[in-house]
Amino acid sequence: MKKLALLFLSLLFTASCSKNDVNNKNPFLPNYSFDTGDLINTALPLYSTLNNAGSHFTIGNNYGINGVVIYYSGTNYSAFELSDPNHTLQTCSILSIQGVVATCSCDDGNSYDILVGLPREGTTGQYTLKPYFVEVIENNQFGKIIRIYNN
Repeated sequence: MKKLALLFLSLLFTASCSKNDVNNKNPFLPNYSFDTGDLINTALPLYSTLNNAGSHFTIGNNYGINGVVIYYSGTNYSAFELSDPNHTLQTCSILSIQGVVATCSCDDGNSYDILVGLPREGTTGQYTLKPYFVEVIENNQFGKIIRIYNN
C-alpha cells in the first residue's frame, strides 16, 4: 500500500510540472529561430580568435535578437544573446562586451558573465543571459566550423 501511495504521489508531482516551469520563459526576449550553419570557420582570419582560449567573438543582429556573443573557454564554446534579459527591448538593453563581462547601458547598468551567462553582483532582475545551442560540426588541423542556433 505504501508503494502504491508513493507511486501515486510521484505521478501527481510529475504531472503538475509543465514544460514552461523547466524552461523559465523570459517575457522580455522573443524566441527567434536562426542557424549560422557553416558560417563560423575558425580557419578564416575573421573568426580565428575563436581558436584561442579565453577569447570571444560577436556576430551581428542577423542572428538572435541583437546579436550573439560566442566565448571559447579552451575546451568548450558558449553562445549568448546580446540583449539584457531583464529589460524590455530598447536601445540601452543591447549589451556591450568588455573582457568577459556583458553590460547594458540602461540606468541600472546590469552586467553578466559571458562564460556561463550568470548576472554579476548588483544586477537587477531574475533572468540569466539567453543561451543558444553550440555545435562544433567540423574539427580538423586547419580549424573548426562552429554552428550556433536556436530552432
